[in-house]
Amino acid sequence: MTQETASKTETPCIAVCFIDPKAKLCLGCGRTLPEIARWHKMDNSERLAVMATLHQRMQDAGLPIPAPRPAEPAPSAAAA
Repeated sequence: MTQETASKTETPCIAVCFIDPKAKLCLGCGRTLPEIARWHKMDNSERLAVMATLHQRMQDAGLPIPAPRPAEPAPSAAAA
């Protein structure tokens, strides 16, 4: 997988999908519903810009900061 491909699939989603009714942010990742809906259409720079704001927007909304998603293990050479 190239770095460009890896970046295109990078997501802040940790599979804890619940929108806080007051803040209108996902409690798992901090994105808004429109951001979640558009995520697959965003280019890498848009995604990185959104991801750069997530921690602060969760703090500003008084929401708990979720633990990062564990890194997926790299595919072994035998699997290739």
